[in-house]
Amino acid sequence: MCGVMLYAQESAEPIPLKHGAHRMGRRTDPEMQRWREYGLGQFIHWGLYAIPGGEWNGKVYNGAAEWIRSWKELPKDDYDNLYKQFNPKQFDAKQWAKMAKDMGVKYMIITTKHHDGFCIWPSKYTTYNIKNTPYRKDILKEIVDEYVKAGIDVYLYYSILDWHHPGYRSALPVTKEDSVKYKGFLEYTRNQLIELLTNYPQAKGLWFDGTWDKAWVNQAEFSDKLETELRTLSPGLVIGSRFRADDFGKRHFDSNGNLIGDYSQVWERKFPESIEALKGNDWDCVMTIPHDNWGYCTDWSKFYIKTPYELIGMLLKSVSMDGNLVINFGPDGNGVFRPEEKKIAEDIGKWMEKNSEAVYGCTYSGIKNPDWGYYTRKGDKIYMTVFNRPLNNKLRIQLPPELKMKPLNASFLVNKQPLDLKYIRLGLDRDNNIYYEVAIPDNFISGDMPFVIVLEIQQIQDKTGGKEKDAMT
Repeated sequence: MCGVMLYAQESAEPIPLKHGAHRMGRRTDPEMQRWREYGLGQFIHWGLYAIPGGEWNGKVYNGAAEWIRSWKELPKDDYDNLYKQFNPKQFDAKQWAKMAKDMGVKYMIITTKHHDGFCIWPSKYTTYNIKNTPYRKDILKEIVDEYVKAGIDVYLYYSILDWHHPGYRSALPVTKEDSVKYKGFLEYTRNQLIELLTNYPQAKGLWFDGTWDKAWVNQAEFSDKLETELRTLSPGLVIGSRFRADDFGKRHFDSNGNLIGDYSQVWERKFPESIEALKGNDWDCVMTIPHDNWGYCTDWSKFYIKTPYELIGMLLKSVSMDGNLVINFGPDGNGVFRPEEKKIAEDIGKWMEKNSEAVYGCTYSGIKNPDWGYYTRKGDKIYMTVFNRPLNNKLRIQLPPELKMKPLNASFLVNKQPLDLKYIRLGLDRDNNIYYEVAIPDNFISGDMPFVIVLEIQQIQDKTGGKEKDAMT
């Protein structure tokens, strides 16, 4: 696709681009549809930074634990030699995969190389890898194999930014020597990415990070060519919007406003306000459990910790707007998840075991989310996930007339108990919305977690020539 000029649909005077978006609109192939239906994912940040855990010589680093090498209090040589200590004897890939499976995860993302440059696979292009640690074995292979066995798709995280490689430059190379070294770094990057897809062909996609520095942003031709090469090597490969910039340095969206890549990655640790804000693009949200911290951190007391209830809310919010939620975990230097993480995964898993029908394969319903929770849809079923149970036990449903949708019946998802459903009149509505109401039995005990109601619907057409509102009610 290199060299093809694409134009934005809305622009009257599109900007000619050689390295803009390769496509306008969503991918429609089976591989992308599979990604679209995941709902829930797991992110794992694991590397040498798990050894210090956000602390060094009794001092606490105030930034994210995985960034500790950039801290002035930690000598760079000391950090770079941590690989000599990396020996996670308690690491068990099978247990990792089981925890994810029990949680209800459909895909996972693993950090193969973070900003520190250390590789958790035995890359032949650097000695700074797992083979030269006391552990020696290919950790990445163990992870990929066990997650695939568990039925979970694997995506490989790779940081372009590399503090360890002597050729990496954040700013545009100025001297001839800088240019030569940076060119060597670019070839190194290409070699490693091809190596990853060759060694681990089960990987469904690549998740890029550290692509904001000027030197990389300026590599539109190189990165575009490399993307095409990677997609040729692995047909169906899924790549988000972070990997490359266009001819003018625009990231995520090119100079014509078209998405670069297969899905939008601008929603890290945040959510779109509405479905309209997404402009029809696929997207996901990657979310931390402790606020703004990805890698293992010894002390969680300084963080706000998200609860399973909150994370399930984020999951339903994502799916209700055609997105996925990916929850991050950071195991320690021994390869062990902290007890708090295990408990969160367990609690989410218990909820998903009973209610995943409202998540997997579901989409935007066409109905505005109410103040009591979220709507998701699959075929002729609308799932009403209730987080804020009304005091009067009445769930009001507001249907836009253009949906031409008539509710037939309602029931609890878990026990299939039928619920009272009725059409209600609310007087004049300038948008001609149609209202229904589902009654929750007064004696129903909802507990401390959200519950799901299934609304079966029928698509209707008004063939009488009368008012749509009359036909739908």
